Amino acid sequence: MASLPAPGRARARLEWRQHDVAMLPLGTLFSAVRVPGRLVVALTESTETSELDEFMRHALDGGPVICDPRYLRYYALVPASVPRTWHQAIDDWKPLDVECLGHGSYLGVPRADTVECTPARAPYWSVPIDSAATLCRPLKVARLIAAGRHCLPTEREE
Repeated sequence: MASLPAPGRARARLEWRQHDVAMLPLGTLFSAVRVPGRLVVALTESTETSELDEFMRHALDGGPVICDPRYLRYYALVPASVPRTWHQAIDDWKPLDVECLGHGSYLGVPRADTVECTPARAPYWSVPIDSAATLCRPLKVARLIAAGRHCLPTEREE
């Protein structure tokens, strides 16, 4: 949040107070890789929130992950440079509906204490953030996506 201008920090605090989620710009402190839940479900063979969250914590070595349960999407927070430096992987991920969000994108970031899925289905920290300096390692995210791709059911040719 320190990279935001003062009015942006004030707006984020207000959004967290009023809505529990603030829209933060990506590409400065961090970027995000959006992973569809179907990849995580394929890897875990579970739809239980606690099991999915634990899997993400383990697979990404505790790197911060936001879950949007309404659309079952996970956002792994990665270094801001990833959209610029991982072009080939990002292109390879597109058919899986994996997207890398960086400069020019915004992400709904829950308050730091929002760490459980609620009936309201609001975004929460699937893997809580310890500090803005601790992010998911891009190679770990890439391995998770590759493993998920191999676990997805294949469509039969007719």
